[in-house]
Amino acid sequence: MTSIASGTSRNRPIVAIDGPAGAGKSSVARRLAERLGFVLVDTGALYRTVALAAERGSIAFDDAEGLERLTHSLVESSAIAFTRSEGREPRVLLWGEDVSDAIRTPEIGMGASIVSAHPGVRAGLLDLQRKLGEGGGVVLEGRDIGTVVFPDAEVKFFLTASPEVRATRRYEELLAKGQSVTFEGTLEEVKKRDAQDMNRAHAPLRRAPTAILIDSSDNTVDETVSKMADLVQAHITQMEG
Repeated sequence: MTSIASGTSRNRPIVAIDGPAGAGKSSVARRLAERLGFVLVDTGALYRTVALAAERGSIAFDDAEGLERLTHSLVESSAIAFTRSEGREPRVLLWGEDVSDAIRTPEIGMGASIVSAHPGVRAGLLDLQRKLGEGGGVVLEGRDIGTVVFPDAEVKFFLTASPEVRATRRYEELLAKGQSVTFEGTLEEVKKRDAQDMNRAHAPLRRAPTAILIDSSDNTVDETVSKMADLVQAHITQMEG
């Protein structure tokens, strides 16, 4: 399996999942972490939370200096935290407030894409992400986990799906939340987000050379997770051998 790295001293691997918006990375990463007994580090939620904090603080998404100051302030004061109660999904806290739902709106999603393109913001969160995952036994998902955050991750995946499938999933999710949206508008948003993520100057979305390509267009979340879990378990067996 040439797409899985080896030779590190960690007892358990770091699993990096990258891919475009709407590919199902959050759901897959959460279930994969549960199945493996690993810790989930939701890096996308970090950028969304910074975007939300910026919006609430009236800091424009294109204000690089203001966003850099905000990010360092949030990190230094440990304002962003992850928590989980028994029987509930992981929650994201900002200054102690549960913002798990507030950071999942389309507006904050687009804001996170813009915010995450600023080098100062990425630098501010980079050390935090590495500290959370450096010991291994973690699953991280985002846009540049396997290329920038953990280029030495033992297992790397690039999870994708066609724009139409991703737009359908997003459209149905937003409808279920009672939001007024159209499929055409959602598809356009997905394509715009792809172009924005892939063409940004700093840490653009791309597949790491050693990342295993997983196309979930025709698979359920459970099928995708099972396939990925088998690959991770194969590497763990290799490590233990």
